[in-house]
Amino acid sequence: MLKPLLIEIGVEELPAVPLLKELGEIKKKWFSVLEKNALAGEFEFYFTPRRLVLWHREFKTSQEDRVEEFYGAPVDIAIKDGVPTPAALGFAKKCGVDFDQISRAEKGGKEVLYYSKTISGRQSAEILGEMIEQWIKSLNFGKSMRWGSNTESFIRPIRWINVTLGEELVDMELFGVRSASETYVHRISHFEAKQVESIHHYFDLLKEGSVILYPEERREKILNAFATLEKEHGIVIEVDENLLDEVVAITEYPTPLLGNFDEAFLELPPEVIITSMKEHQRYFPVFKEGKLINAFVVVSNALTEDFSKVVEGNQRVLRPRLSDALFFYRNDLKKGLSTAGLEKVVFMNGLGTLAEKIEREKTVAESLYSLVREKNVDKSALLRAMELAKADLMSEMVYEFTELQGLMGYYYALALGESEEVAVAIKEQYLPNGEESALPSTVLSAIVAMAMKLDTLIGMFSIGEIPTGSRDPFALRRAVNGIIKIAVAHQIPLNFSTIIDQLSAIYPQGKEYKKNIETFIIERLAGAYTGVNSSIIQAVVAKDTSVELDILDIDRKIRAVNAIASSEAFVEAFSTFKRVSNILKDEAMDKAFSVDEGLLENEAERDLYAAASSVISTTFATLEERLDALFALKGALDTFFDNVMVNAEDLAVRANRKALVGMIYAEIYSIADIKNITL
Repeated sequence: MLKPLLIEIGVEELPAVPLLKELGEIKKKWFSVLEKNALAGEFEFYFTPRRLVLWHREFKTSQEDRVEEFYGAPVDIAIKDGVPTPAALGFAKKCGVDFDQISRAEKGGKEVLYYSKTISGRQSAEILGEMIEQWIKSLNFGKSMRWGSNTESFIRPIRWINVTLGEELVDMELFGVRSASETYVHRISHFEAKQVESIHHYFDLLKEGSVILYPEERREKILNAFATLEKEHGIVIEVDENLLDEVVAITEYPTPLLGNFDEAFLELPPEVIITSMKEHQRYFPVFKEGKLINAFVVVSNALTEDFSKVVEGNQRVLRPRLSDALFFYRNDLKKGLSTAGLEKVVFMNGLGTLAEKIEREKTVAESLYSLVREKNVDKSALLRAMELAKADLMSEMVYEFTELQGLMGYYYALALGESEEVAVAIKEQYLPNGEESALPSTVLSAIVAMAMKLDTLIGMFSIGEIPTGSRDPFALRRAVNGIIKIAVAHQIPLNFSTIIDQLSAIYPQGKEYKKNIETFIIERLAGAYTGVNSSIIQAVVAKDTSVELDILDIDRKIRAVNAIASSEAFVEAFSTFKRVSNILKDEAMDKAFSVDEGLLENEAERDLYAAASSVISTTFATLEERLDALFALKGALDTFFDNVMVNAEDLAVRANRKALVGMIYAEIYSIADIKNITL
């Protein structure tokens, strides 16, 4: 039989961020509990800051009966001379019956002892309490707390529980709270518990009590109100999706309100105002004609006819925060950009202070500068940017808002008369800072960003700080991806292997750190080429020859092979060239293959040699064209294999024929060892 099931766990206000982090797992974990208890079915999950709700429109009222089977030892072992052996008696004991109740069955071609019994399914009402407790205790919100006399903990104290199956309350207890047919609505609507007469009544009660249970409905209400405010006031509200998620999570009846602040605070960089509003107050910034204005939108959870006091209260809270920020900003400008003090800040044991890191980064930047001389980068501007890049770490503003490092350096640099290109390089030094992040906009900015990432990468490996598993506290994986993307975007001819050698004198000489970095970079290439078959990347870089991590060369090869690999011609040619690679498996592919035309006995091999020589001697505009031409040799190769015995008895002829196919595969191998590609 199927009946509706409502589960409501009432709590004190849940913090938004931990809840949102676990949100994707909450339904999965309940479904896992359902499966373990043979009660799987469709359900919905809703939440407000004060409740977690599971809603089954149809729920099994009992588990289905199931048959449990037991197989024992082969009969010829279990029974000797008509008498059960200890093995047989032990099997009967395991099954919980006398031996005369044991039957026989065939398994694996042998007759074995067998017993089966029917397990009656339990009533759902009997086990729901256990199931809910398993689910609640499986949720991981990070920090948790204990309250009252409880020895176990949860993210926030549980205050009420309502579990209703059909029309009946399911009796259960969780964290010392017993289930009851009651719920709580919005505090301002009604403070005490409300009696729930039925599941249908529960949903009506919440609606009447100003609780919007469905998160998507709260989101829609907020966005509709935003649109109304924008139309009424001719403004644009910046909708940060993460902030919107938080606001949806902390409100039960959201009402967006427009507030304002003193126009004098617009002296601050817009990002400072926006950060202060978002991070500390969960306010949405407001723009007009593309510029930040002295207004904000707060989403209130209050119920009132007059929201003026709510607006005034939020304006009053924001003012001291912006006053502090303005004080920090003016104070920082008076002191100017300076790295004084960074010599006292330790970067990493074994790598010295931040001041020492700056000096290393300058050396790295000069090595990179030598790669881009033709790009007209101003070296003095580059070194100035490297000098000032970390200066804002000593500012009061960055101390207060750490997420603004680099950005504040940009504003201070401009205000203090530094050039635009130096200021921009300071701002963009941490780019890219995510998968979808922008890259540095100029070559100068690119070198600054690459120098910092390279120093951290080489430095950490040189002291043995290598990422393991998911542990990567210095974001070295992201650093490698960033360096590759920047080099490709700005066509900077970076060779990791070469530059590591050039810079070796400025780092501790950790054992094999160069080899470890090269291996790490090869493993990370897939992260820089999302959407590319990883076996193509491996085919390009993981060859038997010594590692040479020339990024632009690798990039051209990966893109060329990726473009060809999806073509019909490649798929058709793949088996032929795989055969070639198998013939050459004992050959070193980085050597020159020399063919003696005088030993070409068969017309098929002479035709193949002529066709291959023509392709190899031709200059192609792109690697794709070269690969196309090489794969077009498939027909000549197939004819060669049909008419020629490669492993001829004459050793000289055999070697010459291997050299013939070797000269072709070597050309492909110089781009990628295609036998490693998985189609």
